[in-house]
Amino acid sequence: MRDQRHGRRIMMSPEERDAFLAEQRVCRVATVSADGRPHATPLWFAWDGGCLWLYSITRSRRWAELAADPRIAVVVDTGEEYGDLRGVELTGRVEPVGEAPRTGTGTPESDPPELLAAEKVFAAKYGFGATMFHDGRHAWLRLAPETLTSWDFRKLGGDFAR
Repeated sequence: MRDQRHGRRIMMSPEERDAFLAEQRVCRVATVSADGRPHATPLWFAWDGGCLWLYSITRSRRWAELAADPRIAVVVDTGEEYGDLRGVELTGRVEPVGEAPRTGTGTPESDPPELLAAEKVFAAKYGFGATMFHDGRHAWLRLAPETLTSWDFRKLGGDFAR
């Protein structure tokens, strides 16, 4: 992963970034169709400290676009006032992991330990309890980011132009 070059003054530390991604519930996923049309959608996610895990409906436009072109940009952000803005942008290529669609009846080959760990994080984050709910319509996409940019305008301490 490439280091962040700009905005170092407001960049989150790895610990701040991990805490931020653990507490936020919705990301915005941007894909591109075969004819070049951009497509952005909200989605739930899990962060494992190195990869972003996206739980997507397999019969969605998003899934079809990523199957054809795995390039993706994802933004997770929050804040109302300029001085409160925080966020993370991740870019790279996704790969499907596990069975698609996911029924939870996979094999050790289709259910690697990192997928099961991501499911535990996801289940706890979204109130499913200790066990992941599988509906046979969703599947997992993993993004090991090529670039990761973060910002926390609160670090400016009011030192910004309005």
